[in-house]
Amino acid sequence: MNATHFDIDVGARLRDLRLKQGLSQRALAKRAGVSNATVSMVEANRISPSVSGLRQILAGIPISLGEFFAGPPGDREQVVFRADELKEIAGGPISFRQVGANLEGRALQMIHERYRPGAESGKAMLSHQGEEAGLVIRGRMLLEVAGARYELGPGDAYFFDSRQPHAFKNIGEGELELVSACTPPTF
Repeated sequence: MNATHFDIDVGARLRDLRLKQGLSQRALAKRAGVSNATVSMVEANRISPSVSGLRQILAGIPISLGEFFAGPPGDREQVVFRADELKEIAGGPISFRQVGANLEGRALQMIHERYRPGAESGKAMLSHQGEEAGLVIRGRMLLEVAGARYELGPGDAYFFDSRQPHAFKNIGEGELELVSACTPPTF
């Protein structure tokens, strides 16, 4: 990921959050279980972490991806979100477009996901508090949950405890598209 995929500078946002927590780069790296060089290079926008990599770094703050990319709270609750209003919280071979920019006070996070052929959620398995569900719109997906592997196609769905290690991969030749939900919004 880099700053050009978002309306915020990922490196600057990470640096600001780290400093607000009173953490050095080394302290954040230790808390997140990554190298100091990784934190430094992300903050300088010299490397683009995978979704799971950024989530791992943010766990040291702690803050979710949704909160990381959230905009300022609005005065009035928005009920309808047009396609061009979905908030991009990933970029590159995977697109995660979140319904609503600010999830503060929300119990649910909903995401429109698109994976290019071969794209995966990252080398590290994901794991976070809550429950997760999704419905495949098009394409073929390999879902791994707690060591079990499942192939899903259009119309297939999943629902599991997100604390179990899990990963997603597009195993089809075309784009994989799905809609997912996570409660609480910890992605």
